[in-house]
Amino acid sequence: MQIERAVQSYLRHVSIERGLSENTVAAYRRDLAGYATWLDEQGVRDTAEVTPVMLASFVADRAAAHPPMAASSLARLQSSVRGLHRFLTREGIEPADPTSHLRPPKQPRRLPKALTIDQVSTLLEAAGPADDVLGVRDRALLELLYATGARVSEIVQLDVDDLSHGDVLRVRGKGSKERIVPVGSYARAAVDAYLTRARPQLSRRGRATPRLFLGARGAPLSRQSAWLIIQSAAERAHLTAHVSPHTLRHSFATHLLQGGADVRVVQELLGHASVATTQIYTHVSVDALRDVYATSHPRAR
Repeated sequence: MQIERAVQSYLRHVSIERGLSENTVAAYRRDLAGYATWLDEQGVRDTAEVTPVMLASFVADRAAAHPPMAASSLARLQSSVRGLHRFLTREGIEPADPTSHLRPPKQPRRLPKALTIDQVSTLLEAAGPADDVLGVRDRALLELLYATGARVSEIVQLDVDDLSHGDVLRVRGKGSKERIVPVGSYARAAVDAYLTRARPQLSRRGRATPRLFLGARGAPLSRQSAWLIIQSAAERAHLTAHVSPHTLRHSFATHLLQGGADVRVVQELLGHASVATTQIYTHVSVDALRDVYATSHPRAR
């Protein structure tokens, strides 16, 4: 099959039949566009011409790129290419899968960076002035991110009706899978204030939309805008550590586990498919190790 046709068929498959999120499909599209360009440069026009040696060369080229690709990005790229060729084999379009011996790069095990509870409190207090429409919105956004551990893409996709279940929130995660997450009193109060005092004013500035969080002109808030809101709050809070939407998600998980929550409960709250993904948060910090050592070992001091 022609490369471009194969890529389009696969993207339709993951979008419609597998129901993957727009963000995931967009990532696949970017990865496979780069793959198709590379194949075109090699004079390859049809998927039947792709060989395991050719794929190894492609991966080596990507790994040697300047600036070099992160191991996680290279692993995702390989996953996209592998998914394409497995699809073609499964559909009977190609007789064999040339990626069957392709192995993902070993990724360094990085511990997620979380803020302390005091740092989170400082960040939330710095969200914006309480007498300002955007300040009220920003406080609600940050409180909800930390209270639920939801991804920023999940938060900006929320509709007002997703909050109509009392003290729980309905979140649509990866692959359109829904989960229910409790919402604490602080976040609920911040969201109620936003719905009462800020959202009606923002809504009048644009077209009617069911989305919970709105931008300054009344349109649904974007992921990029949410990221900028968090960055601005971090700057006002004088937090030197890099703070991103995922930092609040990491902090949510870390603080729950430090408070005694079961790892499988945290897995469910985060929407992780595997508990192994959640277990990275069960690490013991260096400071905690020092404290336990200092108080427990007879000759520590």
